[in-house]
Amino acid sequence: MPHALTLVSHLLCPYVQRAAIALREKDVAFERVVIDLANKPDWFLKISPLGKVPLLRVPRPDGSESILFESNVICEYIEETQAGPRLHPEDPLERAEHRAWMEFGSSILADLWGYETTRDAEVFEQKRQALAAKFERVEAELGEGPFFAGQHFSLVDAVFAPIFRYFELFDDLHDSHVFDRTPKVSAWRRALRERPSVRDAVVPEYRQHLHAFLQKHEAHLLTLAGAR
Repeated sequence: MPHALTLVSHLLCPYVQRAAIALREKDVAFERVVIDLANKPDWFLKISPLGKVPLLRVPRPDGSESILFESNVICEYIEETQAGPRLHPEDPLERAEHRAWMEFGSSILADLWGYETTRDAEVFEQKRQALAAKFERVEAELGEGPFFAGQHFSLVDAVFAPIFRYFELFDDLHDSHVFDRTPKVSAWRRALRERPSVRDAVVPEYRQHLHAFLQKHEAHLLTLAGAR
């Protein structure tokens, strides 16, 4: 019997991981279709308005389907339609605050893109400083943990878990000191790393795929790793 929902994915995409984590937290069965964004299939281009992943293919009762795009939209749909634990606060103000921090997570990913792909040492340092500053802002928001909102796992956790996953490889390559002043963020990273939904959001070979991505871009991060 086919799954009701299909998540169109890429092996490394952190935005895809958000949706996958939300689906697993809700214990929703889904099919995952992986595409190569460097060689996008025609069927994908026909249904993806932005040419990006993730997409969530949602069947309708009449046999047609809807295509949802943009990861936060997909996560909100999952939260609103699927049974299981709540991933947003019930209070409207707290819910709005969580949505704002989800957007802040997206801004961190924008800096991470330059951090991991640049060949330029100066750009790398600019991005490193920007990342450290943003994680310090997050540090000031965190409570006792283990998650963003305390004991309760939320969509904010689903957004930040893929961000932290990058550093499982990056920290082994080069100590960037990004988290030197953020003990609460570091504890949050460890808690998310152990979460089954987070672990299962990527393929077992994720680390190798990410390393190959850095090699393809001749990333300055690898230059620093070689200089150790």
